[in-house]
Amino acid sequence: MAVKNRRRRLTKEVRESQILDAAAELFREKGYYTTSTSEIAQKAGVVEGTIFRYFATKRDLLFKVAESAYLETIADYDSQLQGIAGTWNRLRYLIWRHLKGIHDQPAIHRLIQYEIKHDPEYRSSRIFQLNRAYTRRTTETIEAAIRSGEFISSIPATLARDAIYGAIEHHVWRFARGEAPLDIDETADQTTNLIYRALVAPSSQTVATDLVARIDERLARIETTLDRQALAAGDK
Repeated sequence: MAVKNRRRRLTKEVRESQILDAAAELFREKGYYTTSTSEIAQKAGVVEGTIFRYFATKRDLLFKVAESAYLETIADYDSQLQGIAGTWNRLRYLIWRHLKGIHDQPAIHRLIQYEIKHDPEYRSSRIFQLNRAYTRRTTETIEAAIRSGEFISSIPATLARDAIYGAIEHHVWRFARGEAPLDIDETADQTTNLIYRALVAPSSQTVATDLVARIDERLARIETTLDRQALAAGDK
């Protein structure tokens, strides 16, 4: 009996996954409003009534598709951030991964930003909780830099976080509408530099500047020595 129950649970999970994958693909290709549940059912290989055994409405299905996108990115954050040291590097990865999600799934991004987040039920939904978890990694990185003295403490971490995501949202607007390309590497570098330079404490900035100056000075000495050695070898 236990084996049979296990098989039923696996079948349910697989079927739900098939429906979600079909819905996500159609939402990306056609848009949410122009996709019908009958089309989703056909693509998933089920009858239309089967969809409503797993999802109460098409809107419920939309929220589940968005949840999957959030969970995928959060899993990447948790696995990748473990091996990334340094505030600039961590912020750059968080920003880059956010941009990559927009670049790879612009239709899902539009649905989340302009459909789901404007839904009256948004703040009581699981998406709202996932969004908080999603941005918490950025807030925690900024808070750690404030505690260490690397960042100034006069600007709240939450305001800095909002500046990051707000700037990105404004910048990618034309891309999300299909009107312009998006270079995620360049945009990640520019956004990270903008935020980091705005937040870095003067003492940390001085240390970094002094370090670069010392490195440049040593490189210049090495180059001078090599030039002298080359001239001496030529005279011989």
